[in-house]
Amino acid sequence: MKNGIRRLPDAEQEVMQAIWACTAPAARTDIEKGLFQTHPMAMTTLLTLLTRLSEKGFITIEKNGRRSYYTPCVSREDYLAAQSKSFFEKLCGGNLSVFANALCDSGLTKDEIAELRTLLERDEL
Repeated sequence: MKNGIRRLPDAEQEVMQAIWACTAPAARTDIEKGLFQTHPMAMTTLLTLLTRLSEKGFITIEKNGRRSYYTPCVSREDYLAAQSKSFFEKLCGGNLSVFANALCDSGLTKDEIAELRTLLERDEL
């Protein structure tokens, strides 16, 4: 499924970030705590977004009495890999030089670029 993972709208992506940060399965209250500092939202909005994520196959919802628990079906790593591939192909035209320049112009520090170079040289990616 990695290559078939489509990009999520920003609000759904923020909810997924909160879910990935929780221990699965996550309760709604755990997800809300994860969103509170950076992306607070009304409970009804969160429930709507959780339903959408379930319909898209990103999470499963398990009901236990009156509570629901949410488990990711797509890992953060798989989502990031799919979006990186899409960025590389669509926005960079599959051109490695364009991609490397975009990465360097993205605000990475010299130390971060050096770390990336080291990881590539050691074949640790």
